[in-house]
Amino acid sequence: MRITVFGATGNIGQVVVAEALKRGHHVTAVTRSAAKAALLPATVDVEVADVSNISDVIRLSQGQDLVISATRPSEGQEKQLVGIADALLEGLDETRTRLLLVGGAACLTVPDTNGQLVLDDEAFVPPAWKNIAQACYEQFQHCVSHRNQNWTYMSPSALIGPGARTGQFRISDGELLIDKQGKSHISWQDFAVALLDEAQSPQFLGGKFTVGY
Repeated sequence: MRITVFGATGNIGQVVVAEALKRGHHVTAVTRSAAKAALLPATVDVEVADVSNISDVIRLSQGQDLVISATRPSEGQEKQLVGIADALLEGLDETRTRLLLVGGAACLTVPDTNGQLVLDDEAFVPPAWKNIAQACYEQFQHCVSHRNQNWTYMSPSALIGPGARTGQFRISDGELLIDKQGKSHISWQDFAVALLDEAQSPQFLGGKFTVGY
């Protein structure tokens, strides 16, 4: 596959690029900062562009099989997530390229709560995380309401960070995954495995899914 990855120098983006290369895909890695290009493997095509610019989205999705977006705004700029989703959906609607959007867990439901959103549960979203969680929820809702439905929204567990690539995890189409110890977590590495599995064999087109231990 020919895959464009926006946010390729971020924590998740770098692992996604590595997983895609491991599987033999041709990767175009996009970063907003030319200075960060050195973080990327020599075997990728590097582009400096802005995911919120529709023209850049169109240019970098022409002839591609898939666009993956793993961008995260800086603190205080959380509301940019809706604009990013809109630029991606508008640009990819023109090129007819599929989108795999790395989002947040806010739009998932909490088990055994009659449908309560993760967004509204302080056990998973403490006040310090509320702004980014709200922005992620609004981003997902924008995808749902957009005319372009050639997308999949991938939510992490409540906690995601560095760890092992085990290939052992569970998948859910809308409910937060919590282990026997009451923890909702996934490594960046296994998140990337699940993401590339979905890239290669789409199961959740026009909807969301999550991954966890």
